[in-house]
Amino acid sequence: MSKVVLVTGGSRGIGRQVAIQLAKEGYRLLINYNKSQKEAQETCRFLREEGYQVEIFKADVSKQDQVKAMFDFCMDRFGSIDVLVNNSGISYEGLITDMDEEDWDRIIDTNLKSVFLCSKEALKHMISNHSGKIINISSMWGQVGASCEVAYSASKAGMIGFTKALAKEVGPSGINVNAIAPGVIMTDMMKDFDQSDIDYLKGETPLMRLGQPEDIANLVSFLVSDKADFITGQVLASNGGFVI
Repeated sequence: MSKVVLVTGGSRGIGRQVAIQLAKEGYRLLINYNKSQKEAQETCRFLREEGYQVEIFKADVSKQDQVKAMFDFCMDRFGSIDVLVNNSGISYEGLITDMDEEDWDRIIDTNLKSVFLCSKEALKHMISNHSGKIINISSMWGQVGASCEVAYSASKAGMIGFTKALAKEVGPSGINVNAIAPGVIMTDMMKDFDQSDIDYLKGETPLMRLGQPEDIANLVSFLVSDKADFITGQVLASNGGFVI
C-alpha cells in the first residue's frame, strides 16, 4: 500500500505543487485548505482525473479541534499518516511599530502554532509505527531576518528551532524531521510586487532568477523519499544563492 501524505495549505502556490508532485510519485494524498476551497477542489479534481488517490479537508490549522478532525478524517479514509508537510503560511509586511497584537497573533498562530498542532497529531501515529517524515516549510527570512517582516521572520525562525529540537526528540522512534528554507518564490505572495521589484530581486540572486514552486516541491520529494533516510534536523535552503 502506498504511503499517505498530508499537505497543509495545499491548495495554492508551493503547497499545491508539492501535492501534485507527491501524488504523481504514487503517494496517497490529503490536501488541507482553509479559505481557498475553489482552488483545493480544482487541484483535487485535476489529480483524480489523472488517476491519483486524493482527498481534501477544510481546517484552520491554528485550531486544535479542527486539526484533530482533519487527522481523524485522514485515518478514516487512508488508515495511516506517513508524511506531514507543514506548509501553511501567511505574510505581513510593515513596520513593527504599526503592527497590532491581533496581526502578530495571526502570523504566529498560522505559521508556527499550526506546526506544533499538526506535528503532535501526526506523531500519535508515527511513533507507534516507528516511522514517518515531517517536513516544515520555513523561509530564508527565518534564517537571517527581514526588515518590515519581523513577525513573519520570527515565525519562520521558530519553525527552524522546532525542527531541530523535534528531530532530536523523535529520532529514536525512527522519525525524520527536516525544514526547507525557500528564497523568493513566484507564488501569490508576490502579487503586490511590480516588475522593477522582481528585477531587483533577480539581480540580488546569484543564479539570476527567482524560484518556482517546482524548486521546492523537488526538494520535498527528495526529503520524503528513502534516499533521505539518514537526514534529520536539517534546514535545506533553496534560494538561488540569495542567502549564503
